[in-house]
Amino acid sequence: MEKITGYVDHIVFRNEDNGYTVFQLNNEDGELTCVGKFAYIGDGEFLELSGEYVTHPTYGVQLKVEEHRIKEPEDLEAVERYLGSGAIKGIGPALAGKIVAKFRKDTFRIIEEEPERLAEIKGISEKKAREIAEQVEEKKDLRQAMIYLQKYGISLTLAVKIYQKYGTRIYHILEENPYRLADDIEGIGFKTADEIAARIGIHTDSDFRIKSGIFYTLLQSLAEGHIFLYEDVLLKKTSELLGVQIEDIEKYLMDLAMERKIVMKKNEESVRIYPAKYYYMELNTAKMLHDLDIDYEEDDDMILRRLEKLEEYGELRLDEKQREAVKEAVKSGVFVLTGGPGTGKTTTINAMIRYFESEGMDIRLAAPTGRAAKRMTEATGYEAQTIHRLLEVSGNPEEGKTGGFGRNRENPLETDAVIIDEMSMVDLPLMHALLSAIVPGTRLILVGDINQLPSVGPGKVLKDIIDSKVFRVVMLTKIFRQAQESDIVMNAHKINAGQEVVLDNKSKDFFFLKRQDANVIISVVLTLIQKKLPKYVDARMSDIQVLTPMKKGLLGVERLNRILQQYLNPPSDKKAEKEYGEKLFRVGDKVMQVKNNYQLEWEIATKYGLVVDKGIGVFNGDMGIITKINTYDETLEVEYDEKRKVTYPFKMLDELELAYAVTIHKSQGSEYPAVIIPLLAGPRQLYCRNLLYTAVTRARKCVTLVGSDTVFQEMIQNVEEQKRNTSLAEHIAEFL
Repeated sequence: MEKITGYVDHIVFRNEDNGYTVFQLNNEDGELTCVGKFAYIGDGEFLELSGEYVTHPTYGVQLKVEEHRIKEPEDLEAVERYLGSGAIKGIGPALAGKIVAKFRKDTFRIIEEEPERLAEIKGISEKKAREIAEQVEEKKDLRQAMIYLQKYGISLTLAVKIYQKYGTRIYHILEENPYRLADDIEGIGFKTADEIAARIGIHTDSDFRIKSGIFYTLLQSLAEGHIFLYEDVLLKKTSELLGVQIEDIEKYLMDLAMERKIVMKKNEESVRIYPAKYYYMELNTAKMLHDLDIDYEEDDDMILRRLEKLEEYGELRLDEKQREAVKEAVKSGVFVLTGGPGTGKTTTINAMIRYFESEGMDIRLAAPTGRAAKRMTEATGYEAQTIHRLLEVSGNPEEGKTGGFGRNRENPLETDAVIIDEMSMVDLPLMHALLSAIVPGTRLILVGDINQLPSVGPGKVLKDIIDSKVFRVVMLTKIFRQAQESDIVMNAHKINAGQEVVLDNKSKDFFFLKRQDANVIISVVLTLIQKKLPKYVDARMSDIQVLTPMKKGLLGVERLNRILQQYLNPPSDKKAEKEYGEKLFRVGDKVMQVKNNYQLEWEIATKYGLVVDKGIGVFNGDMGIITKINTYDETLEVEYDEKRKVTYPFKMLDELELAYAVTIHKSQGSEYPAVIIPLLAGPRQLYCRNLLYTAVTRARKCVTLVGSDTVFQEMIQNVEEQKRNTSLAEHIAEFL
């Protein structure tokens, strides 16, 4: 094993997750490229390295470092190089030479013990002398902190975040209450803090642990759509999480309420516990809806006469219910249009647009996802955006007063009417952000299918707005003749009404292939994707979407994706791969973004590399194809709709999942040429009518179900959908 010393000239690459670093080392023999894992390293560090020389096919001879030690520079030349390397801000090579010439071998002792003496050198003020001393000390403190934190299994990335947050207070905080990390530092949740606490020796029934566990349980319930939990449910779930019996939960709840983390609402029968942020978000949403709901003094006859003219000249044909919808949209500050597939929602939206346009009004159209916005644009001929782009997303919505959007209370949308489609997908935080950017005097028209699944995020906004019975709502029920020719539309309405669906396969667009074995079902799914459906619906294999009720199980997303990847995008010497945890990503894979990321940058470029558009924000449910994997840069590129390209560092690959198959919930707002739904028995609470209805209505040209017809018929009769704890409807009613 070779042993050498030298100082870090500059760092070429560093992965903060695992510490893997490539850097140039400078010593008396010249420059040498070194690679290895380093807990902490900076430009100018003086190192003693042990390792083996290896030859990289592209980058030549390198030292593969096995062991390293950070040393104080040994000779005056090394001290001067270290100080002048940029390691200490404010000292360049010239000033480093002056310091070493003045203090010689005492240089480091002077900086650490008598820093004021640096002011003896021309060009260094007393203030600058103190700053230099602080930096040298901080580097020493940071190294010690890294070593201390790694004893408790804390990754390098988190260790740096912790040190940046607390500085030298970390020792006191970790030993007293490590659960503070979960509150203060992004990327550390309760479970990480709990593991650290266990290693440090914090008791399982400590007050800190119980309070943190209660709040964590409450936040986890948001992922199930709840805005609050009942006290008895919260107690049960927290006890199961912590593995301890909680004797007096009221005491902990009162503490959390005093800390303004939760809001408690009592009535005669129960106690509701809300995360404070979401309680006030719901309350403010109700207030803003109330403020927008202005009655406009418009004459009914005049509205209908204008509509008749628009119908006459604009090739629009409206029935009585659709005319009523346009009339109510014109007269109301907040209006809701709902109805199933084929009932003429798009025609009604078009009539509203043309009416407002004839009045010289400015209109903005939006939908929750890129696919839904694109469909809205195609259907209306007017540009529609995602709600995030409409609001000019500008960073992390968890931070700052503006909620991460350029359009907000201080900088509202300048328009006369806003029409939002696919409203069933809009969760409470997004609705709150949207309303914050709309001023009273702007008409807000919400369009959606009330029978779809609720949003992936917390709340059930559309349903609560309708259930409040405060705003004008028109439900379209008539299925138009053109739509009657589609068995997808007709069977969706039958499913929604709890009626029997005939499965004789005489349809042109609705098929049921009866199979009872999971592996046989998967084999049929593969045949459909590879051979049958692309020609039948005139689409590519990648456009055909498998939708399944569950993540786990024989026909769950996780297993299906592994098998479908193997057959639809098999390994090849020409396709780069990246293993990440239990996932394997390959160039050509179909993937989905699984969390909102308001800071990821995207760009659209021509084939010659000229960037024609760019922006930020990639959102939960966005689907694309992996186009590049660069193992040297440790990046992966995905191309989303509209040729938006996004580069992911490897450490962010937890935000991506394979998407050959996706859950029905994740498919909301999307439409595909053909949908395949594998179906075998599953949990009754999940296998309900609106899940099946949502899946069937995702298909434009063809639906094929493969599996048990008994399960299919049982789902139609099962109306026991998963209940969500929300109180938006109550808050809206309160403002009356």
